[in-house]
Amino acid sequence: TVSSGINAEYGANENREQYPWLVVYQHRPIYNSNKKHQNWEGREFNTSSRYVNPEIIGWTDNFPYLIVEHNVDLMLMGHVHHYERTWPMKNPETWEESYENTKYPVHITCGHSGKHLYKWYTNRTSGEKFDTYSFNDPGWVASRSNGYWGHCELDFIDKTTVEHRMYRMNEKTPTERVVITRSISSSKILSASTALISTLLLLLH
Repeated sequence: TVSSGINAEYGANENREQYPWLVVYQHRPIYNSNKKHQNWEGREFNTSSRYVNPEIIGWTDNFPYLIVEHNVDLMLMGHVHHYERTWPMKNPETWEESYENTKYPVHITCGHSGKHLYKWYTNRTSGEKFDTYSFNDPGWVASRSNGYWGHCELDFIDKTTVEHRMYRMNEKTPTERVVITRSISSSKILSASTALISTLLLLLH
């Protein structure tokens, strides 16, 4: 169901001349380095395997591959109360440490405006408290922060360039300003004349 549904929705990929940017919004991030949640495996609640939602079985076998296959440019998520920006990544084993002429999606989690930040977690056995980034520093993470509230902004400059900005709360100057460019090739766009955003709403709650 995941595969067929996404394939149907991504018919927008055929209109990349009119809609150059393909952006997916969803609640939970696919990839996440915060120990409080880590990568989402498609369960309704990622703390126990007994909470399995039949509608999203097959998530890990299909969805991450489909967003690459359909040339998604950006993945925008929340849910995890921290900030994280990945390198353009195909999967946790394959990524590129450059934002120039990207060929894989960039995953941005802007969950640091949440009720409380996921700064600490407690070991259930020892009761010891650890930073949620302890012992987990994957190479596909370009930037992350679990200690400040804030928000993110995107400025789609033209058909190949977008600027991502991350602000900390009560600060007017962005903490991060990253320019992402996408290549125009036969595999993504034959030609493009306008800078519009294609937004696909995936209600994966």
